[in-house]
Amino acid sequence: MTEKVYTDYFYDEADFDKNHFRYKNLHIPDGVEAQPLAVPPVLKPDKVDGNDIWFTIESLEGETQFLPGSKTKTWGYNAPFLGQTMVLKTGQHVHVTLKNSLKELTTYHWHGMEVPGPYIDGSCHAPVYPGEEKEIEFTVEQPAALTWLHAHPCPSTAAQVWMGLAMGVVITDDHEAELPIPKAYGKDEFPIVLQDRVFHKDNQFDYRADYDPMGVFGDTPLINGTIKPYIDVTTQKVRLLFLGGTNRREWRLHFDNDLVMTQIAGDDSFLEHPVKMTKLLVGPGERLQVIVDFSGYKSGDVVNLYTDDFKLIEFRIHDFEEDNSVLPDTLFTPTDPKVDPDAPIRKVTMDDHDKINGKQYSMQRIDMKAEVNHAEYWDVTNTNSKSHGMLHPFHIHGAHFLVVSRNGQTPNPNEIGVYKDTIEVAPQETVRLKVIFPKEGLFMYHCHIIEHEDAGMMANILIVDPTKPEPHYDLMDMETLTKAFAEEKGIPESEVFMPGMCTEGYMDHCHDDANSGASHH
Repeated sequence: MTEKVYTDYFYDEADFDKNHFRYKNLHIPDGVEAQPLAVPPVLKPDKVDGNDIWFTIESLEGETQFLPGSKTKTWGYNAPFLGQTMVLKTGQHVHVTLKNSLKELTTYHWHGMEVPGPYIDGSCHAPVYPGEEKEIEFTVEQPAALTWLHAHPCPSTAAQVWMGLAMGVVITDDHEAELPIPKAYGKDEFPIVLQDRVFHKDNQFDYRADYDPMGVFGDTPLINGTIKPYIDVTTQKVRLLFLGGTNRREWRLHFDNDLVMTQIAGDDSFLEHPVKMTKLLVGPGERLQVIVDFSGYKSGDVVNLYTDDFKLIEFRIHDFEEDNSVLPDTLFTPTDPKVDPDAPIRKVTMDDHDKINGKQYSMQRIDMKAEVNHAEYWDVTNTNSKSHGMLHPFHIHGAHFLVVSRNGQTPNPNEIGVYKDTIEVAPQETVRLKVIFPKEGLFMYHCHIIEHEDAGMMANILIVDPTKPEPHYDLMDMETLTKAFAEEKGIPESEVFMPGMCTEGYMDHCHDDANSGASHH
């Protein structure tokens, strides 16, 4: 493994979210004491029969004690807030009962999972209504990775995620089992779900009050739903699975004394080669796994993880046994499919804060069409100006990609030889991706600043098998969605709060400051 250590974030500081208007600095509210990091328990299957495994995932309302005083009304999956960690193994056939115990419709999007679309993928075209249960099934046919599940009922994705509808989905495989890396969940391997929230009167969330079309910042960090967490370090090496679970905030992570992190995995696979660094940027929707070696510390020491200059997590060092394990130089070998040299290059632009290729999203419009298992080059451009633009995290449902270049130059070191599905694109930058969809269906691609996708920075691509008749999907539309939300809340359609996306000539009032469901807690 190369001993080179990278000491920057690979992006221009001028593009960081902290340099943009309405950025919120983080703080810890008064009265909060340090507490152990909450480690989500592993979700127990309903049944296992050979290679088949069954789960129930229930969206439900709850209450969470974040702060002294009143509990906060929250939503979660099989939990009051966020959810339990679902662990799957490559090759398993997975059966899931999706149960909606909320008072409004939701969807279940498998971010990073290569499953058919749109109904199993769980985009806005796959609603599960209040009191309803739906059965889905899929086979896991991808390498070890940290993926995640979150609500995606555009244009209310941001509000429902804000309430807590997100959870980790860990994929394991035989190759990972053989690697000499920490893998004792909750002991030397920890999921780190990075989020932020604003607490209003009586410690409640109020998404409507916080709404900002440029992206909603919280001012209080929640790490796995924990404020001011610490981790007791009882092993020399610790594996951290970072998930950018925020609506808008970027996380620029570093340790005390520039302690080195060794990145071993990205969104959808291990890296081909480990990369050592002292600074790591995690954008909305991204997942990055690192190993941290605490051999230079002794029992009683405390090592802090920061975002910028704000302390996020204390690592409290205890006695540990020496660990002389050595990472191999090659962790994973990605398949690098050939692209037809005569095939046109897809051109995708992210424009303003609410458009893809100059258009706002329409649920029933097919923006592109491609063949299943057919590799293509996509040139993804952020058209924002350098003076007023921002990093846009570009995400594709149901696909993985390899990063080919940034403005014609070599990609960032931790983007080489790894499957990704989400990537930060800087203002006036074009990133070339080699994209492949392994499953048929209709899929979305969008900015993962969630308010931007809700506002219309999103599009649909239809993936077909040219040897079969083209499928037809019953796609959601704004009128049906709005009527459903209005009926569920018992309010006129004119009062449904779905800010941003006025794309189908239906809701001329949708920018108004109106009442809401998920946003009115």
